[in-house]
Amino acid sequence: MSFAEDWQTWKTERETNLADPYGWLALVSLDWLETAPRAYDGLPGEWWQDDDAAYWRNDGETRRFELVQSGGGERVVAGNVEIEIARRGGYLIRVHDPKAPVLNDFKGVPSYEPHEKWVLEGEYEPFDAPVPTTVGAVVEGLSHVYEAPGRVRFSFNGTEHTLTAFNGRNGGLSILFTDETSGVTTYAANRQIAATPHDGKVVLDFNRATNLPCAFTDFATCPLPPAGNHLSFGVEAGEKTPYERG
Repeated sequence: MSFAEDWQTWKTERETNLADPYGWLALVSLDWLETAPRAYDGLPGEWWQDDDAAYWRNDGETRRFELVQSGGGERVVAGNVEIEIARRGGYLIRVHDPKAPVLNDFKGVPSYEPHEKWVLEGEYEPFDAPVPTTVGAVVEGLSHVYEAPGRVRFSFNGTEHTLTAFNGRNGGLSILFTDETSGVTTYAANRQIAATPHDGKVVLDFNRATNLPCAFTDFATCPLPPAGNHLSFGVEAGEKTPYERG
């Protein structure tokens, strides 16, 4: 399989995952829970929160959701929709509806054509211990805290660059960044690449730089890149600003 074919296979899988009927593109609402129980339009029962957990009372039963800050949420099924409970400072609920307009209008993600020059090798420098790192969010006034296990150092056009990495999936790294295309041809707030260190080395394939959910929907609370993760050149690779934001 050629380099371009391999990238196209990855892109097809990426867009298939985005089109999940209960995925990020299916979001239709976001509500922050209050301390007093209350109902929300179209949703069963009453919802509220305290300092420790979120609660849902329905048909005489109460469920408690104690979640990790900035971590994955839990979901409950209500008819044809799924209600996600998550913690972002306080607790919130979001509805995933397979009839969501963004999902139904999804036409794929515009991207730069792949090129091998954007596959760069760098060095991975782990910290002595993971560093809790606070970053902002696309929602004003909100912040996220992530563990940063180390940094990635690489060169491009003769200049050295350093990016702080967060823990990613399956023992890998998730690297949030902006660059000189951000807000021009790519989404302004952030993009990310995944990488897996091997023997102190890491491959950064910017052809596979992806948008976070906030690039597609206003009902996401995505983190901003950590301080210093702006690249001083244009990364003309990976996903561009979604059609939905065009």
